[in-house]
Amino acid sequence: MRVALSTSVLQRGKSGVGQYILALVRAMLDTPGDHELVLFVLEEELPLFAFAQGRAEIVTVPETSRRAIRNILWHHSTLPGLLRQLEIDVLHVPSYRRMVWSAPCARVATIHDLAPFHVRGKYDPARMFYGKVIVKQLARRQEEIIAISQNTAKDIERFFGVPVQRQHVVHNGIDHQRFRPGIRQEAEAEVSRRWKLDGPYFLYVSRLEHPAKNHVRLFEAFNRFKGQTGSPWLLAIGGGDWPGAEFIRSAAAQSPFSKDIRFLGFVPDDALPALYQAAGTMVYPSLFEGFGFPPVEAMACGCPVLSSTRGALAEVIGDAAEVLDPENIDSMARGLTRMASDEARRMELIRLGRVHAVGFDWRRNASQVLAVYRDAIARHAARA
Repeated sequence: MRVALSTSVLQRGKSGVGQYILALVRAMLDTPGDHELVLFVLEEELPLFAFAQGRAEIVTVPETSRRAIRNILWHHSTLPGLLRQLEIDVLHVPSYRRMVWSAPCARVATIHDLAPFHVRGKYDPARMFYGKVIVKQLARRQEEIIAISQNTAKDIERFFGVPVQRQHVVHNGIDHQRFRPGIRQEAEAEVSRRWKLDGPYFLYVSRLEHPAKNHVRLFEAFNRFKGQTGSPWLLAIGGGDWPGAEFIRSAAAQSPFSKDIRFLGFVPDDALPALYQAAGTMVYPSLFEGFGFPPVEAMACGCPVLSSTRGALAEVIGDAAEVLDPENIDSMARGLTRMASDEARRMELIRLGRVHAVGFDWRRNASQVLAVYRDAIARHAARA
């Protein structure tokens, strides 16, 4: 079975979709079977797939095809010919924005979330039109669709008209070799050295995207928490700039406690586990998630979690996190206060989180995805 994976939505590995692609490729390469991987990779992202050299066939996509419109055109015009030439059995496109209309092989798409349908102002009108009108038709033409949560599957049925029964819900995994409890003193020394984070801190790991990631309300809640308690806790914000980052940075600068709000920038893979291990609490106030990696990664590292339940988050965190209302400043401030003051609750959440995180595994994910490929090939043959 020759499997082609389009990786051009990798975004240099600095997004959840990018992490999904890299983790899935690693897991599939380590999964026994009759599958051969062919990876379509943008020129500047070739170093990110160094681990796949000699284990997968890598086809370079020119950088001129990176920008959204050109990339969409490449998928519809150039890619089908390459699939035929390379004798591909199934194409996997891990983003609804790049699904193809036709191909000489079976088509599988992963849809991570339909957040633009829920969060006002997330995308501009042109992208909303593409998502609501064109993608709806593309989704119906795929042999198989993978949804990364039950919540996303229900949204796909609601907005694209593809029944949940025609989809495959495959939860994301996490890398348990990376995300695991460590020696707290060593983790604290590491974050002090890298970022001068000394003392207890709340951690929010998310790209700096406004308004969907809800940083501004978090700052308001942090202001209230600090003003009411006089607590020394800091707020550490890890993530690269995204559209709207200027609003986030401006809101932090206007805080009376701005010196206690620390922007860490994009956090490299090798540094992220220590950041979780040393944190007093991971806070995740997102307005909508199709899955949400950071809460589960934090749980696996022995960090208690305070989280929204919007989108798929309720499904992902289960009963292993303290819950907040992401649109209610009082609720968020109360959550911060409890996590900073209630050591017994924090210890309970650490225990619950470590058990809960075990259920998310990339090896299981890869096995399920490979089964979806076989279903897609069979459906494509029946259609033919």
